Amino acid sequence: MVIKVVLADDQALIRAGFRTLLADAGDIQVVAEAADGDEAVRAARDTAADVVLMDIRMPGTDGLTATREIASDDDLAGVRVLILTTYETDEYVYQALKDGASGFLVKDIEPDELLHAIRVVARGDALLAPSITRRLIADLVARPAKRVADTSVLSRLTDREREVLVLVAGGLSNDEMAGRLFLSPLTVKTHVSRIMTKLAARDRAQLVVLAYESGLVTPGG
Repeated sequence: MVIKVVLADDQALIRAGFRTLLADAGDIQVVAEAADGDEAVRAARDTAADVVLMDIRMPGTDGLTATREIASDDDLAGVRVLILTTYETDEYVYQALKDGASGFLVKDIEPDELLHAIRVVARGDALLAPSITRRLIADLVARPAKRVADTSVLSRLTDREREVLVLVAGGLSNDEMAGRLFLSPLTVKTHVSRIMTKLAARDRAQLVVLAYESGLVTPGG
């Protein structure tokens, strides 16, 4: 299956660079480019894209707004957004994850990492945002202005599901969680799916956010 990608960045040179990196992948095809958020949403819809590489800071409609529109549109339920940022500590990334992004990439990412991220996100069931994202979330939710624990969401989960959510927030894969909990990977995958349904989470990245916001996981804990 060919993974259809939309490149959304207001700098043509950046888009050209990513297009070049993806050109020889074989299983990845750049189907459209966009210079602002509105164009990105239209391109995602018109091309039935699988993944949008989305810059945050664009003129007009920015990447955050576009991500929110894509995530809230049922017709675009299969589209995954990877945020592109110049700085690892970009605070907008945290909001993007809350709004439905599946993770984020720093623009100087290595080619192999970029290809891997796109493939993982396109599958829709395996991506936990990179470790740098987890550090960013931990840092942001630790700040008093950002930290408003909502423990009510935890009441929807069983004890086992809370245990699984803690491990998801710790960055463990399904196989790693299975080994830790003495369960089969399929059982773990089922638990993760149920947690996502109960918490209305789009993907594992949002589960990480919810784990921190609910107070189930504490920064550095």
